[in-house]
Amino acid sequence: MTAPLILDATFLAEARDASTVPAPIFPEIAFAGRSNVGKSSLINKLIGRKKLVRTSGNPGCTRGINLFRLKLRVDEHEAVLDLVDLPGYGYAKRSKTERKAWGALIEDFLRERAGLRAVVVIVDVRRGVEQEDAQLLEFLRDIGRPALLVVTKTDKLPANKRKLAVQKCGREARLPVYGFSAVSGDGRDRIWGRLLKLSGLELG
Repeated sequence: MTAPLILDATFLAEARDASTVPAPIFPEIAFAGRSNVGKSSLINKLIGRKKLVRTSGNPGCTRGINLFRLKLRVDEHEAVLDLVDLPGYGYAKRSKTERKAWGALIEDFLRERAGLRAVVVIVDVRRGVEQEDAQLLEFLRDIGRPALLVVTKTDKLPANKRKLAVQKCGREARLPVYGFSAVSGDGRDRIWGRLLKLSGLELG
């Protein structure tokens, strides 16, 4: 499966409270992970835009739920898919009150959002599946949300160690796993194939 043709990609909205997120109209895929795990770089690479999603060397810069709308061509048909960039978790320099509020924001969205089809859980290949990642995956299982595990920054490892490191993450998460490099784009087509299937847009 090759990646769909991205006809248009636009920023839709930001919300600091789950109740203020625009009502879902199209299928949605959410992206979640620890701060500085490469979430924004993954989304930008998937949609073929360099700066649509803000990237930063400072962890925790995503402060609310950000929605992006994609117009796609899939198997000669046009479709619309919304991507949801969730605040990163696990960043100690934010206040405890703010981190607690973020947790409630994410949990409410994941539990209640009617348009949400799946959640991409992102981990750094060098760190593996950490405690908060495992907790998120368990939460998704408990509420019946499909999860897709993407292991980023594979280019940071020697080529002969990448496959084993990615597979180890999959075993830890007990999920099929997709390795990804924002530098080379490796893994982009495979991830898109799974996203289209989860969102119900796979037509072939």
